[in-house]
Amino acid sequence: MEALSQSFNQTLESLTGHPTPAHILYANLDTSKLTYAEQLWVQWYQYWGNPVIATGVMSFLLHEIVYFGRSIPWMIIDAMPSMRKYKLQPNYVPTLADQWRCTRLVLLSHFTVELPQIWSFHPICEYFGMTTHEVPFPSWTKMVWQIALFFVFEDAFHYWAHRTMHFGPLYKHIHKLHHEYVAPFGLAAEYAHPLEVLVLGMGTIGGPFLLCAFTKDLHILTVYIWVILRLFQAVDAHSGYDFPISLHNWIPFWAGADHHDYHHMAFLGCYSTSFRWWDHFLGTDRGYQRVRAKQKAQKLRAEADELDKYAASLKIQRE
Repeated sequence: MEALSQSFNQTLESLTGHPTPAHILYANLDTSKLTYAEQLWVQWYQYWGNPVIATGVMSFLLHEIVYFGRSIPWMIIDAMPSMRKYKLQPNYVPTLADQWRCTRLVLLSHFTVELPQIWSFHPICEYFGMTTHEVPFPSWTKMVWQIALFFVFEDAFHYWAHRTMHFGPLYKHIHKLHHEYVAPFGLAAEYAHPLEVLVLGMGTIGGPFLLCAFTKDLHILTVYIWVILRLFQAVDAHSGYDFPISLHNWIPFWAGADHHDYHHMAFLGCYSTSFRWWDHFLGTDRGYQRVRAKQKAQKLRAEADELDKYAASLKIQRE
């Protein structure tokens, strides 16, 4: 058994390039001066011993837990008839068969496309000078402005890459799969061709790598928080629901499900992810604006009709 364990460890070390073991990395560290979260971070790397494996496992688990964890509430909402009034395309509700089919393809993509990338994530981070196992963590103010930059970069990258994906052959052979669901739902955020997952994923990790390449000042924890927020944004944008508390009702330039749902319904326009400004200034949201204006007018007319009926009923009662 011991020989088998030794052989397994040697195989892992050969696959991960014989990195410096965690017990050496933290040899002179005084953990008493660390926060509880920082101590847990150190314990995680010490538990795995090999920092490449520790980062890889953490990255993969983070992605799976957040992606499917954020999708579950939308699955519950889809099963609640009382929520239909908030659904952007109320005539379509995903079936269990849709959910299961989507889950299988997403998991296949995660294990065949994303897992190898995640496995090589630590060495790439080290190459660009990103802080990984080190503590203490950066200040929250630094993380805020860095994540804000990632949002802006990813949104610009996604707009142009996504718009390019709608070019004839690229749409037919790659992007069409993602448009299989005209009315999207949360799990469908990463329901896409492996090449599309690879290309659009570059917008998510490209910003951090570029910032790190120029500044040499970025902690992987900041990247993890960014990835969590990006996954929330992607799943929510595909949810198919628009609530009064939805973020775009508070931040006018936020895209959200209201914006992206139109893209799935019309197949063209509204190419951005997080923000509306690229579509607005380049005119690729004109169809969206017309449709939403028409829907708003219809809603106002319906409300006016209801008021007229109510006033008429009161008049009859008085007479």
